[in-house]
Amino acid sequence: MKEKISIISLGCARNLVDTEVMAGLLQQDHYEMVSEPAEADIVLINTCSFIDAAKEEAVDTILETARLKEEGRLQTLVVAGCLPQRYSQELTSELPEVDLFIGTGEVPRIVEILREHRANKQKRLYIGVPRYLYDHGTPRLRTTPSHSAFLKVSEGCDHKCAFCIIPDLRGPHRSRPIDSIVKEAAILAETGVKEINLIAQDLTAYGRERRDGATLYGLLKEMAPLAGIQWIRLLYAYPNFLDEPLLRLIRENEKICKYVDIPFQHVSGRILRRMRRGKSGSAVWEAVSKLRRAIPEITLRTSLIVGFPGETEEEFRELLDFVEEARFERLGVFKYSVEEGTAAALMGDQIPEEEKESRWQEVMELQAEISRSKNESLIGTIQRVMVDAHDVESKRFIGRTQAHAPEVDGVVYLEKGYTNGVRTEMRLGDMVDVRINQALDYDLIGAILDA
Repeated sequence: MKEKISIISLGCARNLVDTEVMAGLLQQDHYEMVSEPAEADIVLINTCSFIDAAKEEAVDTILETARLKEEGRLQTLVVAGCLPQRYSQELTSELPEVDLFIGTGEVPRIVEILREHRANKQKRLYIGVPRYLYDHGTPRLRTTPSHSAFLKVSEGCDHKCAFCIIPDLRGPHRSRPIDSIVKEAAILAETGVKEINLIAQDLTAYGRERRDGATLYGLLKEMAPLAGIQWIRLLYAYPNFLDEPLLRLIRENEKICKYVDIPFQHVSGRILRRMRRGKSGSAVWEAVSKLRRAIPEITLRTSLIVGFPGETEEEFRELLDFVEEARFERLGVFKYSVEEGTAAALMGDQIPEEEKESRWQEVMELQAEISRSKNESLIGTIQRVMVDAHDVESKRFIGRTQAHAPEVDGVVYLEKGYTNGVRTEMRLGDMVDVRINQALDYDLIGAILDA
């Protein structure tokens, strides 16, 4: 009889791909995947530990799930990913409820580790140096909508940002071969995927260490002709290596979304140096200007940090002015979080939590105004929308334009999905033309033209 296993995935899309790979390996073996942890013999929680909030979510989820050992059929609780990679020794003593801790580099060994556990229940810790990199032949059970997928092109990071622990959690930067990525994209297309979201810790570093000529430009040139793929999106890029040929390709190829996600983090030259970002404030501004000039219709998404150690009121005002003038279409703002093991954790001039909160709130309020203004400018326009979901209760379809990345950006609520109470014949993943009628802070409302 097959053991039943449920997997809970926390954190970013990169983590989600690891989860999908483990699910694929387990399903290929003798395990039956179930969606509800209460129905499982084994629960695997793939965790994030990037910032305090992620650690708290992970621990809360672990403790909540552990109760199923008393209340349900749960026999084995497995915690994988960044949290055990970072805190392996502490967790083994503080979370006796957990049977197994597995690091980020042990993803391909999940079946073997569970087999070993049956033979030796005393061994709880499987943590090694992260060197793992999946390929197109690796089993993967996708959990995203059938028409949209994340595709991880590389793993790890070589940057030494003062606030970030990711290089320790994920190891050095290592890129997959172009042919492996293109083969995976072709396999995804054959299964009905229309949107591929390219992800990495640093997408623009793709291929740098391979010494076989692989570049992001070359990868996109190979991927774009694939039949069935309609959108290719670039997530988690850095300002480095955004050269003219790459920008021209993004502008001219209709399949590549005019959307780039670049984490600038700050604009103050002094703060950027303290962050070890390797960019001056003027270089950040130049990157924004370069992107806007090269791709006039571009959607820019960035992330910023407020309350970094030593950030003065003047430097925060400089950041606020940057947001107001750059007018990013999408913006994520993080309150600086002290992370053990990082250079910034040892810095003096730590900002009080209430001041971080105040600064965060001020940036978010400004961005809400900018976002609504940009959305209002779309009223009356016709937008191409990919249908993502169907809300039975509201009798509305929900979709996204190519300017909306899945999970992190807003959506388009679609009217006229029904005629006389009867659902329009439309499938998830369909592309429809939509007239935008209303604008909210982050979402749009529009009518399907052919419904």
